[in-house]
This record gives sequence, C-alpha cells and structure tokens, in this order.
Amino acid sequence: MPATIPESERPPSTAIDTTTPSIARAYDYALGGKDNYEVDRELLRQLNAAVPEVASIAITNRSFLIRAVRFLSMQAGIDQYLDCGSGLPTAENTHQVAQRLNPQARVVYVDNDPVVLAHGRALLEENENTAFLGADIFNPPEVLEAETVRRLLDFSRPIGLLQVATMHHHSADFGLPPAEVMRSYIDALPSGSYVAFTHFFDPENEHSEVAQRVQTILNSSISKGFFRTRAEIMQMLEGLELVEPGLVVNDEWWPDGPRIKPLPAAGHCIVGAVGRKP
Repeated sequence: MPATIPESERPPSTAIDTTTPSIARAYDYALGGKDNYEVDRELLRQLNAAVPEVASIAITNRSFLIRAVRFLSMQAGIDQYLDCGSGLPTAENTHQVAQRLNPQARVVYVDNDPVVLAHGRALLEENENTAFLGADIFNPPEVLEAETVRRLLDFSRPIGLLQVATMHHHSADFGLPPAEVMRSYIDALPSGSYVAFTHFFDPENEHSEVAQRVQTILNSSISKGFFRTRAEIMQMLEGLELVEPGLVVNDEWWPDGPRIKPLPAAGHCIVGAVGRKP
C-alpha cells in the first residue's frame, strides 16, 4: 500500500497566495517547470535584470543534488534519504535518482510550502518507499521525531541528509541560529551518514557585489535569503568529514565534464559540499 501521512502530521489546509512570490515556485520556474504564477516569473525577471544569468544558481543547484545523490547511492551505499526543503517535484527528484540505482531506496521529503504540500501528497501515490512530511525544517525535532520519518527511515543505519538550498533562507531571527539547526540534524544522524549541502555564498571578492544585489531583491520581495561567507558556512558543517574537493562552487563539485564556458558571475555565489559523519 502507498505510504500515507498520519492525520496528526498533516498541516491544515492553506490557501495558496498567488499575489506573493514563493521560493519553491520561483525555483520551479527557473528550472523550466509549470507550477508557478506571474508573480513568481516577475521575481525571476527582476533578478535576471539585476544579475544576468541568475537562473544558473537554480540550475547548478539541481545539478549538484543529482550528482550528490548519485554519489551517495553508488559510492557510499546510502539507501535512505531525508530531503529537507525539497521544493516542488520536478525532473530528476531525489527518489528518482536514488531508486534508479537502488529500487529499494527510501526517501522522505519535508517541506511546508502550501504548493509543495499539494504536489507532495500526489508523490505519495508513486511508490511505498517514498513519503512526504509537512513540517518546518528549521525545527529539527518536528522533523526528526515525526512518525513518517521514524517509520520509513532506520536510524540504526547510515542516512543521507539533504539540506540543499535551505539554510540560506534561515537566520537566528527565526529561532535557533543556522549552525545550531544543522548541529541538531547532524547529531541525530548515525555514524556513517552523509550530508549534502548547498548555500548562497558571499565570495568576499569582486563577486560579492552580485551576491548583495540578489540578496537585496530577495529580502524585499520574498522570504529572506542570506549570502554567507566561507567561515559562516563551514560552521554549519562542523562534525563532518568533507568529501574532496570540500566546500566549492557548485559547478566544481565533481562536475560531469570539463568546463568549456566561463562560469557566470552568479555561479560564483552558491557553494556545495558533501560530508560524512564519522
């Protein structure tokens, strides 16, 4: 039987606000999806006008996720995943990549965006090894103690935690500082688990001005987005042994081939890493 979400874990029905941009819908539009509205498309147009090729952030981020899950499945032998802030289902979702390589791989997606929730419930019909939880990813106990997570994932064996393009939407103003949120998740993972992580990046060089322009637009029109320095990001990865080449620009983390085109300015402003918990 397909997995279901217990009534106690189903968030209340929420009307979809089509007058305010949504992170998930804008990301969907950048990836060529159809689950978005004019307000989301207008936000991306503003970003592209301010920083040409800003959509490369979304594209390289999705490409990183695919490569990271492929690595975790093929090289690290991970067969269960907790995908936080999963966003709208699109091409090459986590479960599709993982289950192509191992049909028995299990995936729990977590998000609290109303549009994502609507589409995520449809995802539950796909197979019994995929589930969706409506929860606040910045409240680790709400996620980690959820019945859906504990039923589908075995915390006595290694787990792949995906925090891909999530923590840059969080600050200490929302509760726990970002590093403490990550610490809670990492502490809960069994030894041998892996974390795949990406974050908006302030490179502290000539590209910092690009990061500042994007951050200004995001913070005036959508949920907060923070471009942090390498030192700030590394605090969120404490307790992990980073897989080579460490924390790098997304396109430089085990790319599918050599770069033959220059990296756009926006491409310097998002970084990723995969780390193993000893």
